[in-house]
Amino acid sequence: MNATNTYVKRVPPIVEADPQAVFDLLQRQRSFFANGQTLDIRFRQDQLRLLLEAVQNHEQEIIDAMYADFRKPAFETYTTEIGFVEKEIRLVLKHLKKWAKPQAVRETLLNFPARSYVYSQPYGVALIIGPWNYPLQLVLNPLIGALAAGNCAIIKPSELTPATAKVIAKIIQSVFDPAYVAVVQGGVSTTQHLLAQRFDYIFFTGSTQVGRVVMKAAAEHLTPVTLELGGKSPAIVAEDADLGLTARRIVWGKFMNAGQTCVAPDYLLVQEQVKEELIEQLRIAIQQFYGDTPRHSPDLARIVNDRHYERLSSYLRDGVVRIGGQHDAESRFIAPTVLDQITWNDAVMQDEIFGPILPVLTYTNLNDAIAQINTHEKPLALYFFSNSKERQQRVLKETHFGGGCINDTISHLINPNLPFGGVGESGVGSYHGQSSFELFSNQKSVVHRGTWIDLPLRYPPYGNRLAYIKKLFKWL
Repeated sequence: MNATNTYVKRVPPIVEADPQAVFDLLQRQRSFFANGQTLDIRFRQDQLRLLLEAVQNHEQEIIDAMYADFRKPAFETYTTEIGFVEKEIRLVLKHLKKWAKPQAVRETLLNFPARSYVYSQPYGVALIIGPWNYPLQLVLNPLIGALAAGNCAIIKPSELTPATAKVIAKIIQSVFDPAYVAVVQGGVSTTQHLLAQRFDYIFFTGSTQVGRVVMKAAAEHLTPVTLELGGKSPAIVAEDADLGLTARRIVWGKFMNAGQTCVAPDYLLVQEQVKEELIEQLRIAIQQFYGDTPRHSPDLARIVNDRHYERLSSYLRDGVVRIGGQHDAESRFIAPTVLDQITWNDAVMQDEIFGPILPVLTYTNLNDAIAQINTHEKPLALYFFSNSKERQQRVLKETHFGGGCINDTISHLINPNLPFGGVGESGVGSYHGQSSFELFSNQKSVVHRGTWIDLPLRYPPYGNRLAYIKKLFKWL
């Protein structure tokens, strides 16, 4: 398919799932979990290998589906979706036996003779609700953790990317018994019905607004929940940064997936004396990446639907457009755009942008930058560009955020050994790699007490033992 401005996504009507069928599916999964099959580590490994093979076999279908949904470039589909999932499965397969073993912890002499362990036990049936921006990765990566931990799972993919949701359903149906893993398609009504059921774990990725709804629904059943949300993630640029390198890494992180990334730099906070030079370097990087006419670039995705396009295009009225600004409603195209003369009162600064628009704000010194960030909600990500170790440590110590990078953007997601998640309004809980296994496991603490001796010190009547026991506690 050619990258032209005639791209128009035709969205099929949403068909809601049958509530009774959803209820019946949940009961079947409960029965499957109760039979104990998922407790076997080899069973879990075999299922993950089947999932890996299925993703590989459907690679081209996934690429085609994401192009159909929002013209996502094949390179980005592989690197941020397919390859990401495959790498995660391989990591889990390599380490699952070790992670699943009971973990011995240091014992206290107060329990002598005894040994203590932490046992990882699956919760049961997990509900995974995915978003549209990375529609494959953000349902399959949590699924990998859920299956590795020994759970059953129901996946609800986004209705805003129907072609990809269809492929996800095809992949899951080709591999798993629906009593073990199943996909439920539908829109808001289906999601509401799912949330009304009693699951053993809920994993949601999406907006903070919907995250509140999910947490409220989970609270009705006291269901543990992970919320992977978003927020306004800043990229702070200090005067001593390498501005050419900084610009390339910001442009890459911001405009990948047309800015529809939860950890994309949401705005720039630039030391005022280097603002003009940085904007010029951003212009150079955008031209290098997307050419003189980004509308015709094969490497720039489109906005997912009309509602998001209208929201984003309204932001172009804020401040002054320094770079880009071209847009087209029919094809849902918005050029990589940099806005100047922006204040915190502008509409573009009120919510997460989630699109290819980058506002520029300035600061005078690092105290000012830190104060601006800490005045607002804790972001999902933070990026700081500076060659000063002292400044780097100050930012890391004095700001609160889910995760981030020094002198880069987004690359903290590439390392599966780093837990990924937010804090406060940007999320609850972290996953990836071993963190995913632990997230979907109840960490059960058990003391194995010896029987060959039974010290009477703890049993009544206590008599005059208080002074002695105080000394014993201090000594032990």
